[in-house]
This record gives sequence, C-alpha cells and structure tokens, in this order.
Amino acid sequence: MTGMPIEIQTPNSKMSNGAGTRGQQSPPVAATTSAPPTTITREELSIATSAAAPVPAPGHLCGAKKLTLLPLIFLIYFEVAGGPYGEEPAVQAAGPLLAILGFLIFPFIWSIPEALITAELSTAFPGNGGFVIWAAAAFGPFWGSLMATWKFLAGVINIAAFPALCIDYLEQLFPIFSHGLPRFLAVLVSTLSLSFLNYTGLNIVGYASVCLGIISLLPFILMSLIAIPQIRPHRWVSLGQKGVKKDWNLYSNTLFWNLNFWDSVSTLAGEVDKPQRTFPAALFSAVIFTCSAYIVPLLAVTGSVTVDQSQWETGFMANAAEIIAGKWLKIWLEVGAVLSAIGLYEAQLSSSAYQVLGMAELGFLPKIFGVKSKWFNTPWLGILIATLISLGVSYMNFTDIVSSANFVYSLGMLLEFASFVWLRRKFPAMNRPYRVPMGMAGVLVMCLIPSAFLVFVMVIAKKIVFLVSGLMTLAGVGWFFLMNLCKSKKWLEFSYGDGLKPVEEDRDYAVTGNGWELNSEA
Repeated sequence: MTGMPIEIQTPNSKMSNGAGTRGQQSPPVAATTSAPPTTITREELSIATSAAAPVPAPGHLCGAKKLTLLPLIFLIYFEVAGGPYGEEPAVQAAGPLLAILGFLIFPFIWSIPEALITAELSTAFPGNGGFVIWAAAAFGPFWGSLMATWKFLAGVINIAAFPALCIDYLEQLFPIFSHGLPRFLAVLVSTLSLSFLNYTGLNIVGYASVCLGIISLLPFILMSLIAIPQIRPHRWVSLGQKGVKKDWNLYSNTLFWNLNFWDSVSTLAGEVDKPQRTFPAALFSAVIFTCSAYIVPLLAVTGSVTVDQSQWETGFMANAAEIIAGKWLKIWLEVGAVLSAIGLYEAQLSSSAYQVLGMAELGFLPKIFGVKSKWFNTPWLGILIATLISLGVSYMNFTDIVSSANFVYSLGMLLEFASFVWLRRKFPAMNRPYRVPMGMAGVLVMCLIPSAFLVFVMVIAKKIVFLVSGLMTLAGVGWFFLMNLCKSKKWLEFSYGDGLKPVEEDRDYAVTGNGWELNSEA
C-alpha cells in the first residue's frame, strides 16, 4: 500500500519525492484528495527534502556498487542477531519455559513492529542517516541531533560487545584468553583487524555477511538434527530449578539485546539499490530468518540436555554441542561463534559509520565527518570514530555493556516510535512507497506495546546505568548547541544535505494533499 507522490516546491526550485531513481527528478503527480495544511519551519523542510530526494554521492557517480537484496538480508541478520550466540543467559535467568516463550513472543511485541516502522520510514526517506532524519523531520533538528547521540552511542557500545563475546567463546578452547594481558591483546587486535575489513567497502562486507551467516549457522542446524532423538518435551515446560531466583533484569536485557537494532540498517538506505522495493523484502525475510535461528537451537538444546541452570551462561551452546554430538561439533560451533562475531561487528560498525556520514550530509556534523576513502569510497572517519569509542568500552563486563547499550537505545526507540506516529499525523500525504497497513489507531497500539517494554527495561536498570545514560544525554544536548555555535560563528564548514542549499527566505511551508508548497498565509 503506497502513499501519494509528493511535489516539493520552494521559491527557487521544484523537485519530486517520488520513488524514481535516486538523485533524479520525477514528474509530479497530482493528488486526488487533499489534507489539511500543516505548517513546518524552513529547517524541517531542509531536512525532510534532503532526505526525501537526495542526489548521488560522489561514490555513486563513480559507479560504486550498491547493496542488493541478499547481502542486505544478511546485513540485517547480523545487525540484530548473528545466530543463537548470546541467548543462553535467558535460560539461566528464568528457566527453559520462559526462555522459549520469550523468543517466541518477543518478536511479535518488538521485532516485527520495529521492522515495519523501519520499512516505512526508510522507503519514505531513502538517505543515509535513517532514524536521525525521521526524528528531525518529525520534531526538528534538536531532536534529530539527540536521536543521533543516543543511537550512535548505543551502536558503538553494542559493537564493543562482539570482540568480548568472541573471546568468551575462544577461551573455551584456549583458557589463556580468560583474563589479563592475553585477553586485552586479543580484544585489541581483533577490534582493529575487523575495523580495517570494514574500511575495504560496504559491498564486500555485505557479501562477506552472506558467507559468514551460512557457515556460522551450519553447526547449529546439524546440532538440532542430531538432538531430535534425545529431546524430551517435558523439559521445555520447566520453570527452572527450585530455589533459583528469577533474574528479570538479565532475562529482559538478554531478549532485548538479541532481538533489537532492526532500525540500524536504515542508516545505510542511501547505499541500497532500489531501497523502496529492497528494504521491505529484506526486512520481512530477515525477521523470519533471525527468529528461526534463535528458537530452533533453543528448543533442541533445552529439550535434550539437562544441566545445572547456572551453567547456561554465554558460551554454553558450545558445551551443549559436545554433550549432544561430541568434541568435534563443539569446536565447529566455537569457530562459528568467531565468524558470527565478525559478521556482527562488521554490520553494526557499517551502520554506525554511515550514520556519521549521513549526519555530515544533513549538517548535524561538520562537513569533514563525511569524508570518504579515495580507495574504497567508505566513510573512514566514521569508522575510526566508532572503533575508538568501542575500544574504550570493550573491557567492561559483558552484561554491563549490554545494559548500557539497551538503556540509551531505549531512549532513542521511544523517540523513534513518537516520530513514526507524528509523521503519520503531520504529513499524511507524504509519499510512502511502503506503508504499514494500519490506520492511526493501529499504529498507536503497535507502538505503545513495545514502548511499555522499553519503560520496563529502563526502570529495572542499575543506578550506574542511569548515571552513565544521563551523562550521555547531557553530552548530546551540549553537542547540539556546540554545533549551532560553530555554524553561527562559521568556525567549521557544514553541508546542508546532499547539495541542497538552505532556504534563503524566512518563510514557512505547508504540506497539503498536493505535496510541499509555499504557504501563502505565512
């Protein structure tokens, strides 16, 4: 179900937000109905139009390849999951039954709504920057900048978890990596090496994700098949061992961490081939693929293996593989864990780096932050910034990393849900090549349910998480005003979105059923 193409008209230019080729003007299409005019400011117009009708970046003019459907599916898969690695603490926290129910029900509460919102808004605003553009178009530049702070910090904190997760699995084979200097060096070398791979190009990362995804899932598929004769269904309904207290903080954070970040891929929208068609198909496929990759091995292991509940910590799947099939499968699964960690790191580092690029294109960051490598056409400065920050937090406890990322991500998601609803109300006639098939009442319910979960995750957070998140938010507010000062004093050079110049006349604009047009009453 598609919306109506929008004709964008300013005092000096006229362009279309239709679903035509990126960077080309499409002929305006007259609307058959009209909606009440909604006044917006010139800053909002600048951001909305720059996102809606971007022109090719230099790399695109040079014929750089764009992401197609299959690589995008696996990039989304690695943005979110990368396999069943890391789902074990849900069993430790609440027992097999609640862990299984969590991975069955939570996708409907969280993953599907987030994927649907990402599909609609990424096709409506197919430019690098993703959720930054959505918040800015809905509520103005301040909220776009704050969204950028929350999501970027959540992303790079999340990135830091993957080298640590990788080493957690490796130490099962090589105990020397469990602590001290060997662990420090292992995390450092793996982080820098993986960042360099990301520097070589997004298309390479996309196809590498396909290979890594297939290879890392093979041992789980094999383990699940071998486990079938050993499964005892009564084990699935266990609420855990008697006397073991439920850890709801660990349980909710494990589910949340394993099934979120669906919107991260939106920052790559400007690098996707035919995003209006590719994004919805890729997100739909990735949801099914990802959720199946979690639930099938969980059912196989909880149904076939009986161990002390405390053993269900990160990395236990490898031990389960040895119990079910032997040492050979444990080693294969450990190798798969390393490959999965590589895919997770690459996909999410790409998202963070291209968010920096998009923010530079939109004028939220100085123009220098949008610089690309001459060799690989990748945003090398964005990659470097994300790498350095992730290294700075990579030596934290793994659970603390997850909790911190979840909290600031939750703040960003609450703003994202609000932006989605407000854009539906504010710009009802805006062109949406993919539209969530619900009216206003439906989208409100769809957003309120996961929002309630977000509030729950935030309320049960530790005091240190509240403190760190508050400091991050204050830093984001300070950064916004610092950037405005730099603009007003002309200390740094800023872009205004893919070559779009700021509106020179201080006039308001209205969006009607016929699209963007000058408000004659302003």
